[in-house]
Amino acid sequence: MGNTMIKNSLGLALAIIFLAGSAGAQAGLQEGIFAYKRGYFSVALKELAPLAEQGNVKAQGILGEMYSSGSGVPQDFVKAVFWYRKAAEQGSGSAQTYLGVMYEKGISVPQDDKEAASWFHKAAEQGHGEALYILGGIYERGQGAIPADLVQAHKWFNLAVAVGFEVAQDNLDEIEAKMSPEQVEKARSLAKEWLAKHKLPTHSGPLK
Repeated sequence: MGNTMIKNSLGLALAIIFLAGSAGAQAGLQEGIFAYKRGYFSVALKELAPLAEQGNVKAQGILGEMYSSGSGVPQDFVKAVFWYRKAAEQGSGSAQTYLGVMYEKGISVPQDDKEAASWFHKAAEQGHGEALYILGGIYERGQGAIPADLVQAHKWFNLAVAVGFEVAQDNLDEIEAKMSPEQVEKARSLAKEWLAKHKLPTHSGPLK
C-alpha cells in the first residue's frame, strides 16, 4: 500500500473516530438534559459532569443549577459559583444572570453590586429576559452606585416584556403610572435605540 493511500486511510479513520466521539458527546448531553428536566439527577450528573469538565457550556450551566439548588447533590454554593462562572465566561446568558445574583446577594462571593450589574448587563446584551427584568428592578429602586431612574427602569422592563418575560408587564404598568408622558416617550426611545444595536430572540414581541 502506497504512502498516500496509507495517509488517506489514517485520515479517514481519525475522522470517523472524531465524529463518533462528537455524536456520543451530543447524545450524552441530550440524555443529561432530559434526565435533569425530569428530576433524574443522578443520571444527569453522570452524563453532564464529564462534559462540563471538557468545557461544554450547557453542561456547566446545569451543574451550576444543580449545586445551587441541591438537586441530586449536596447544596454547595462554592461549586455553583464555579460552574456558573465557567459557563458565564463562555457567554451563557442564564449563567451570567445567576452569577450576577450570587454577587448581588453575596452568596459564596463578596457582595458586589457593581460586579453583579456587570454580569446582568452581559446577559441582557443577549436578550436574556430575567437579566433585563432584574436591571429594571435595579433602576426602579436604585442599588449601590446606581441611582433610581424610572426612565431606565421602564426601558429595561419594556425590553423584558418584548423578549417574552411577561412578569415584567406589571412592573412596567406600575412605574409608567408614576411617569410623565415625556418620561415614557424618552424611555421608549431609549428602548428602540437599544434594540437597534442588539439582536433579541426570535420570539420577541413589540415594545409597549
